[in-house]
Amino acid sequence: MRIGVLCSGGDSPGMNAAIRGAVLRGVDVHGFEMIGFIDGWRGFHEGEFVQLDRPAVRGISPLGGVFLGTSRVPPFGTIPTDEEMREFREKMAEYGIDGFMLIGGNGTQTVSKILSDHGIQVVGLPKTIDNDLCGTDYTFGFDTAVSVASEAIDRLRTTGESHSRCMVLEVMGRDAGWIALHAGMAGGAQLTLIPEFPESIDQVCDWVMSVRDRGRSSLVVVAEGFTFSDTGETVTREGVDEMGRPRLGGIAEVIAPIIESRTGIETRATVLGHVQRGGSPTAFDRVLATRTGIAAADAALAGKWGNMAGLRGDRIELVPFAEAVGKLKTVPEERYAEVRLNFG
Repeated sequence: MRIGVLCSGGDSPGMNAAIRGAVLRGVDVHGFEMIGFIDGWRGFHEGEFVQLDRPAVRGISPLGGVFLGTSRVPPFGTIPTDEEMREFREKMAEYGIDGFMLIGGNGTQTVSKILSDHGIQVVGLPKTIDNDLCGTDYTFGFDTAVSVASEAIDRLRTTGESHSRCMVLEVMGRDAGWIALHAGMAGGAQLTLIPEFPESIDQVCDWVMSVRDRGRSSLVVVAEGFTFSDTGETVTREGVDEMGRPRLGGIAEVIAPIIESRTGIETRATVLGHVQRGGSPTAFDRVLATRTGIAAADAALAGKWGNMAGLRGDRIELVPFAEAVGKLKTVPEERYAEVRLNFG
């Protein structure tokens, strides 16, 4: 069996470990031949790939990023035409590929379902730092992003306390606030703002004042997609992203001067940005990614295509694509409510 491996969407710590797990199990144990396409679907379209074997994946588990490269180049239009699928199958035949292992988040696994629905053999490996993919308790990359954000909170807290300042930290999270929620809890933030649950400007300032009245300095964590309930508008930067969506970022730089003007407390903003994506993955993400890769190779051997290898409890289970895509896994109300009680 010859399998094509590719990564799509944003990079995420642990992708190298996932490829290594899939290759060591697939090639060395099951006897597969595997190739990796460079820069995702771009490499598939343009015929750029590398052979994947034990030497090719030696020592890559602790490395950040992904050595194959990734991109947001699509394999076809939003709804593939019969002609596009015919050309797709011709490309597969040209490479001699029997099936795919696709590493990515919601967009990638949506493509996986489309391909599977058209009879293409696919198994999915879920990655995203946002942890917003259904069908799995955690995606690899999330734990690393939370660890980076938690360290930033620890560092901002010491300088904020030294100057009696309110510090506002912006983390990633367009539609789901998992990074902000977990990092805020881990770092002991006095206030965490996430996209799922807007809060008013007055309420935010009241919480900050409450912290000041207790003789402390506020640490506010805010996800990039957060909106004030007063306005309902997200903060965007110039231009659009690779998906054609407004480019988010800068909500911390909007909140900080509002807090300062309304409370009189000196306030500073920090936008963490792509620092959350980079660097070496945590041990948790390396293990999760490796186990996911192994499970994907085993699924291919067993002919259990049309599934994603998701984490359920402490087990890696095969989840039908229909259960994994079509909606985002957002922070439920009860998870937000349990931390909101301690704001301020």
